[in-house]
Parts: sequence; C-alpha cells; structure tokens
Amino acid sequence: MKAIKNLNLSLKSIFFVLLGSLIFSLAVNMFIIPANLGEGGVTGMSLIFLYSFGWSPAITTLIMNIVLLIVGYQFLSKRSMTLTIISIVALSIFLKLTEPLQLHLKEVLVSTIFGGFMVGVGIGMIVLVGGTTAGTTILARIAHKYLDVSTSYALLFFDLIVVAISLTVIPVEKALLTVLSLYIGTKSMDLIIEGVNPKKAITIISQKPDPIARMLDEDIGRGITILNGRGYYTKRETEVLYCVINKLQLTKTKRMIKQIDEDAFVVVHDVRDVLGNGFINED
Repeated sequence: MKAIKNLNLSLKSIFFVLLGSLIFSLAVNMFIIPANLGEGGVTGMSLIFLYSFGWSPAITTLIMNIVLLIVGYQFLSKRSMTLTIISIVALSIFLKLTEPLQLHLKEVLVSTIFGGFMVGVGIGMIVLVGGTTAGTTILARIAHKYLDVSTSYALLFFDLIVVAISLTVIPVEKALLTVLSLYIGTKSMDLIIEGVNPKKAITIISQKPDPIARMLDEDIGRGITILNGRGYYTKRETEVLYCVINKLQLTKTKRMIKQIDEDAFVVVHDVRDVLGNGFINED
C-alpha cells in the first residue's frame, strides 16, 4: 500500500512537471518570441541566440540546461534531480512542438502580460513539486536553501542579469517590457508556490484550552502544540495553544473558538513555509 501511495505521488509530480513545461513553452512561442521580447535565465540566453543567429531555442536551451545541471547537480536531491531532468527534456520537446503556435498581436503589452503570467505559472508548477527548470532556477534554489531568499525573487535577480545582456539584440523599450513580464511572472509564480494553499498560524490563550484543542484536532483536523505560559500581570499559569492551519479553515476556526470561549485571546500569523507532518515538503 505504501509503495502504491509513493507511486501516485511520483505520477502526480511528473504530471505537474510536464504540464508546467508545456505552459512555459506555450508562453515563449505564443507571446514572447512574436513580440520580440526577451526572457530570463537560460531561455533568455536562447532567445538572444535566436534573434542573433536564428538558432532554435529548443536546441540551445537543452544544451545550456544540461551544462548547468552538471555544474549544480550536487545541490539537488535525487528526487529533484529526476524531476529536473524530466523538465529539461520536456521543455525542449514542447518548445519545438509549439513553434508554429505564434500569436502576432498588435498590442505588445498584451503579449507581455500573458507571456509573463504563463511563464510564472509554468515554472511555479514545476518548483511546487520539487523540480526545477535547471538554468538559473538551480541558482535560485541554492539561494533559497542557503540564504533563505524567496525562490521567485532570487530567480528574478538572476533573470535581470540576462535581460541586461539581451540589450545587445533588442531595443531598450522591449527590454523594459521584458522586466515587466518577469515581474508578472514572479507574482504568478508566488501564487502557485505559496498562494494556492496559504497557511496561517494561530496562537490561542484561553481558560478552556482542552475543548479548543479537541475542536482543532477533531473538527479542523490539525495538530496542536500546547505551551506553558504565565500572565505577567496576573502571575497566573496558563496553557497556550499553537496550531498551523490552511487559510480556508481560518474563518471556521475563529468562529468555533468564539463558540467555546468568547474571551479567548487569538493571534493569527502569516506563514511563508511549512514543512512536514501533514504539509507538502519541497524535496
């Protein structure tokens, strides 16, 4: 049974990687290339080669990604490495297959917005299940792991370096639109990685800790940590409840706490990352 469960998880991860790679490739061929825009990372470098020499992004992206993967493989887990290899191959295949699907829109801003949004969604889906698109995404993952920097913003930093290089082949106006596209991509990537199922931490101080803890366990379905506390003014010993829940559960949780103890003191905290015990791990 456990082996089947792990197999289902792997199939789900592979599906997300393939779908993310397809969305990314559609964004590049449908919106970015027809509008003569740049892009970040390895894809941005491949577009520079396309605009300069007419080389296919499907080939140049594959070659550069393989090189960077060899350089940075030690920073990826075995699972992440497997998903990254799948992503690299899928990206090159989809970039080639979607080449004819170019939309030559009159409004470049439309291509900028939709191209950036789809790129962010595509990369976000891949990163969400623990993979990468290789290239600067590997550098971003390293920055996130050792510097505790948001993966999406680290990726934006490295991408801006590539955009600066792309000024050799595209005008300043298109480079500035590319920066806008990258920013939109960063926000949509954040939405996929952190915002699809955001978490909230709640701290509860109540004279009825046991009924509230039971409610959180049985009705909300989340574990609770009980901390020992003491009021500074009253000097009274009390139990402090700490729990992490999904954002969609917050309204129900607060309503049920109020039903149990109207005088309960509740503090809600924003949570950026949650690892382990009921929550999806990144690796």
